[in-house]
Amino acid sequence: MAATSVRPETGAITPIDLENYQIAFEGSPAFRQSMNAVCTTPVSKVATNRRKASLVDNTFSHHLPENPATSQKGSGRCWMFAALNTFRSRAQQAMNLPEGFELSQNYTMFWDKLEKANYYLENILLTLDEPIGSRLLNYLLSSPIQDGGQWDMFVNLIEKYGVVPKSVMPETESSSSTGQMNEHITGKLREYACELRKSNAAGTNLEGLQAMKQVQMTEVYRMLCIHLGEPPAHFEWQWRDKDKAFHRVGTLTPKEFYSRYVGFNLTDMICLIHDPRPGHDFNRTYTVRFLGNVTGGRPVEYLNVDLGTIKQAAIKQIQSGESVWFGCDVGKFLEKDLGTMDLEMFDYDLVYGTSNNMNKAERLQYGHSAMTHAMVFTGVDVAEDGLSKKWRVENSWSDKVGDKGFFQMSDAWFDEYNYEVVVHKNHVPGDVLKALDMQPIELDPWDPMGSLAL
Repeated sequence: MAATSVRPETGAITPIDLENYQIAFEGSPAFRQSMNAVCTTPVSKVATNRRKASLVDNTFSHHLPENPATSQKGSGRCWMFAALNTFRSRAQQAMNLPEGFELSQNYTMFWDKLEKANYYLENILLTLDEPIGSRLLNYLLSSPIQDGGQWDMFVNLIEKYGVVPKSVMPETESSSSTGQMNEHITGKLREYACELRKSNAAGTNLEGLQAMKQVQMTEVYRMLCIHLGEPPAHFEWQWRDKDKAFHRVGTLTPKEFYSRYVGFNLTDMICLIHDPRPGHDFNRTYTVRFLGNVTGGRPVEYLNVDLGTIKQAAIKQIQSGESVWFGCDVGKFLEKDLGTMDLEMFDYDLVYGTSNNMNKAERLQYGHSAMTHAMVFTGVDVAEDGLSKKWRVENSWSDKVGDKGFFQMSDAWFDEYNYEVVVHKNHVPGDVLKALDMQPIELDPWDPMGSLAL
């Protein structure tokens, strides 16, 4: 039987309702005190638990060597920064480089933007029969060249284009502040979608539509070069190491540089998620329709596991000397100045007289949480029983926040708001890895697991 909507006259707020609301508020001195405080001070400051804040301790039982914190500035490239930060320590070791070396985030962003534009136009060609206003078409049109991404999208870029040192393709105004670039290219991509669909309706065949797309992509490439500079096909590489010795290797391509000085075998890595929603079984793989960046590249794929499995895999990787890329809902219970993610850091229940009691699955179902930001675990505090107590986090928000740019995450916060980690397969139990042999379950494009890290 179809549900009936509530009639406005029976569901409207009445004068008696308003009187009762006011009586309930005025009857508590604590609520009036909260009003006095929050009307002049950010609620997060009012709610900060000073006892908890005074106990912040940045020591860990397992703490990897660290570089100075990086800064993504006014861009949504956290996923790139985090992934490249896991690479740079390998490059430093290979070349005996001092602290501060970085790989070019602008270089990887250039190719990501170009590939996303092509991926978007290919999806427009795949959905030519979708009517204007359909949920799928609206989704495709919503943000075709956004900054965000996922681990598998990063892998696609590295395997196809390699990496270069930051000195070879440094930051530009638009790489550090992407808003205007994204706005203008997004406008063109929507125009291109309109042109392709109108030409299809007029009878242009697929070969003709592909030819149109090539002209469109030439324009996108031009716009990206104007904003980000031209990416190098090859470059001269030389450096002075931390012992003051000079090295010159001559001309390298970006893929040769990656192979020689990073050498990370990306096929050995796997993305684990913790998605406890009913019907989203553990030890099963999932993918998301229309989520990706490189046409013909690897799809975004997750292996859903329980909390114990995802934590132990991350612990083992840190104990083996490797950092861990991860994705979380960073804004929840975050004290940015202290650099802490802790459920006990804020007493919002004391301020409001109520608290949010949804669990992790319910927050995903009702749109209150999703993976929004990627960072790197560089340490973990492990108790004598082998369980984690807190986690050391390398962020990409500069060295002006937290512990010179590094944060810490309580283990309870991990349980509630961490969603994925990327680890080596040998840190995952063999019976769990059997799920990789099964066909991934396909999720809708707008599923929370399709969210992108910014």
